[in-house]
Amino acid sequence: MNVMIHDLERDIFHSTFSFESEDVQIISDEGSIKNCIGCFGCWIKTPGECVLKDGYENMGRILSQADNVIVISRCCYGGYSPFVKNVFDRSISYLLPFFKIKRNETHHRQRYQNTFRLSVYFYGEKISEQEMETARNLIKANSINFHVPEYAVSFFGSLSQLCEEVKMQWK
Repeated sequence: MNVMIHDLERDIFHSTFSFESEDVQIISDEGSIKNCIGCFGCWIKTPGECVLKDGYENMGRILSQADNVIVISRCCYGGYSPFVKNVFDRSISYLLPFFKIKRNETHHRQRYQNTFRLSVYFYGEKISEQEMETARNLIKANSINFHVPEYAVSFFGSLSQLCEEVKMQWK
């Protein structure tokens, strides 16, 4: 399964992408996502599932079934847009609360045996070199944390360029 997490406006997304024949799970901002409250309920009370019931409570399970995860996000100071950041925060149930040392750093153990490829597409006018470097480091760290063996990061000055690139990659 392919998973697409995006922060595009509904009209722009639907006029650009069509995934009728593909096995794609679309994660978009429907205005109902709640912020992670750091309660660790997804680890203790309801293992693998967020205690907040808003339609995004199964993000860990969704990632566990993914072969490819594609992220389309406005670049915000070298990071994800608030919505995309929130989706990743709510995906912590993909991991276990137990730790292991990896590359001399402490990381969570995997809950699921599945791994996925991560492709992140940032867009925004005048993204600075410093923001790009920060974003690359963020995606690298996310990949280590989520046990992603292969990832890619791309930057686009316009949304139309980004959409054309993503459409070409997903054909």
